[in-house]
Amino acid sequence: MPEQKRDILVASDDPCGKPRRGSFPNLNVCGDIGLKIREDGTWCYEGSPIKRKPLVKLFASVLRLEEDGHYFLVTPVEKVPIDVEGLPFIAVEMSRKGKGLDQTLAFRTNVDDVVTADGEHPLGFQTTENGLLVPLVEVRNGLKAKLTRPVYYELAALAVEDPKSRKLGVWSAGTFFAFPASGD
Repeated sequence: MPEQKRDILVASDDPCGKPRRGSFPNLNVCGDIGLKIREDGTWCYEGSPIKRKPLVKLFASVLRLEEDGHYFLVTPVEKVPIDVEGLPFIAVEMSRKGKGLDQTLAFRTNVDDVVTADGEHPLGFQTTENGLLVPLVEVRNGLKAKLTRPVYYELAALAVEDPKSRKLGVWSAGTFFAFPASGD
């Protein structure tokens, strides 16, 4: 079979071959193969940084967080555990459109995902084991990005007081995201 024809068949919905399954509940869980995301967002294989950004972006596109808090790379037929120190992504850039109640804040991650802070992608803070607050934004399906210090400083500079709650925070896409008060 010519290579071109085979590619068309693999990518088509043509009923020849095995029918597609809707979901894959019995995925083959592979053992630990040495994948890790460091605290600074560096993706590693067997302790060495993965330097090919397209490969990291591919892995990031199939990263999933299970209900038990473990991370996996999930394909249609298998899933591979991955060790994540802290949060899997880093928000490295923030952009702002508009002002006040009408502003929207978008964040770009270290794997070039861009997400607008809104009701589905909230801004928040997570407390570390040391009691420190880490600013974050939800990217997708429970996966979160830690804001870098410069991005957090940009965000903090936009803080306003919400007239209803009297708390400091920021507006984005019509939602107010309160900053934790000291002592919270």
